[in-house]
Amino acid sequence: MSRLWLKVIRDHRIRESLTADCAWGEEKNALVEMCKQADLPCPMWLNKHESEFERFRRTTFLPEHFIEDVSFDRLEIEFLDDTDRRRKSDDPRNQF
Repeated sequence: MSRLWLKVIRDHRIRESLTADCAWGEEKNALVEMCKQADLPCPMWLNKHESEFERFRRTTFLPEHFIEDVSFDRLEIEFLDDTDRRRKSDDPRNQF
């Protein structure tokens, strides 16, 4: 089962945390639904976010990525995949 984890961070603390079922490639739709559920404005999804999400399975939205004013420092999303526990890292520092 795969999930998307949304964290609202203010003053270096998680103020709100939500998870939702999400398949790979469906993260934008899940983000919109989770923002509605938490009564948050939806951020702009830029190429920066796309590349970060594909590479690291997580990305961060800052206040300048929202059209409306927000009362938090950043919004983070992370893709959690329970079925991919044995996935090996491509990072050469982990190959020992």
